[in-house]
Amino acid sequence: MARPIWTGTLSFGLLNVPVSLMSGERKVDLSFRMLDSRDRKPIRYERVNAETGEEVPWKDVVKAFEYDKGSYVVIEEQDIKSAAPESHETVEVETFVDAGMIPPQFFEKPYVLVPAKKAEKGYVLLRETLKATKQVGIARVVIRTREYLAAVMPQDDALLLMLLRYPQELVDPADYKLPEGKPSTYRITAKEMDMAKQLIGSMSGKWVPDDYHDEFRARLEAVIKKKMKSKGALAKAEDNEPEAAEDTATNVVDFMSLLQKSIASNKRTPAKKGAAKKTARKTAKKKAPVKKAPVKKKTATAAGKSAKRRTG
Repeated sequence: MARPIWTGTLSFGLLNVPVSLMSGERKVDLSFRMLDSRDRKPIRYERVNAETGEEVPWKDVVKAFEYDKGSYVVIEEQDIKSAAPESHETVEVETFVDAGMIPPQFFEKPYVLVPAKKAEKGYVLLRETLKATKQVGIARVVIRTREYLAAVMPQDDALLLMLLRYPQELVDPADYKLPEGKPSTYRITAKEMDMAKQLIGSMSGKWVPDDYHDEFRARLEAVIKKKMKSKGALAKAEDNEPEAAEDTATNVVDFMSLLQKSIASNKRTPAKKGAAKKTARKTAKKKAPVKKAPVKKKTATAAGKSAKRRTG
């Protein structure tokens, strides 16, 4: 059973609800080890002095901040502790805001708040009140040694704690060169807008998260299993990346034509489970323009038989 990150209280106004903070995500990345290709032994990374080349033991390692090139100020553990927030056991809600007021780029990481025994009433009271008012609580919480900004929000039977990024951690989109102005500035006609809306309508569906899977990870797992069975023999992943269509959208493409083709293809997103990739490939094969008639590829067996006939 999963263990809590910490236990403490969820505080809003004068109300305190004992809770446990549980992880709301699951790591599924495949991790790799670095090996020496000569004997397949793991490589060990060492702490080495940049000047002498000698290994530095952990007891002699200190943290420092480089304030100028080659100039450092050493930071002791007590310095870090003195700057750390005092409260480590409270999710303290400071204000409530409309749920739609927080831009998506602020959300960083999910946690689940689980009520302690006999603390269900306060938990449910906050959850249902947030649902009724369509608001979320903006709070501060200390996890390990860092203070985070967070949003407390309801989802079904749960209260989620969503860690938020601070404004200084985000890049302002205005820093980049983006197309400004009205659609007419880019010669987008009312008919093209209508066709685009029709396309979106034809592709609209319900959000079903289980319909989406990390297909790269699944293919990589298959390669790993294949290599395990062949005792390390070279196995090559199949290249299933579809070729780009010749009429890939750019600023000079006939948008009306593309929109009409998209609507005519009657594609819908998302597709049913396990069928999304196959449908996309079939559609790409049917719709992608080709200059020459496709030539059937001979299998290795067929090619071998043909060669025998010619030599015979």
